[in-house]
Amino acid sequence: MITATSIFYFVVLIFSIMVHEVAHGLMAEHEGDPTARNLGRITLNPLKHIDWLGSVILPIILILTNAGFIVGWAKPVPYTIENLRNGRKSEAKVAMAGVIVNLSIALFFGIIIRAAVAFHYGSIALISGASIIVLLNIVLALFNSIPLAPLDGFRFLSAVLPARTIPTMRTIERLSLPLLLLFIVFGWNFVSPVVFKLFSLLTGIAVPL
Repeated sequence: MITATSIFYFVVLIFSIMVHEVAHGLMAEHEGDPTARNLGRITLNPLKHIDWLGSVILPIILILTNAGFIVGWAKPVPYTIENLRNGRKSEAKVAMAGVIVNLSIALFFGIIIRAAVAFHYGSIALISGASIIVLLNIVLALFNSIPLAPLDGFRFLSAVLPARTIPTMRTIERLSLPLLLLFIVFGWNFVSPVVFKLFSLLTGIAVPL
């Protein structure tokens, strides 16, 4: 059932994955590659980032089925490895930029919640809205840290592991899609305790269920 809360979840998701991808592009530009800038991907225009499966279809399915969580992804921001000034070190920075931004958003709104509770300032709606932002960005950060292609965790490991691991990484890449689907369907029960713990750590309150 579509509710005002589920619509807010969806809007926050779109914004969060959009900022996530912009962060990749900005880091790549900082490391010497202007590809994302030249393709118009360093923008807050959601139409430039939406992936119909990851940004629309999957989140709507998760909402309608009351899955208990919501994840998604945008179109990956392209970058040209050859342009990165520090090679694999730069690749690792680009890979983790999105995760760091999502955690930073969660931290910022977590501080807002802590301040609102400590000083008894702010409505229930404010705390509830900020809680959704914190929760979604924690989930996105953890989801993208999974070492499966094409997620950031896989790209980070591919950049930092020695060359002798390339055959192993290629095997993981081939198996990534089915493993990722299995995680989306069955993995929440394993990840949720970590998500809830991080939420409480950042906000000082329990996850509003």
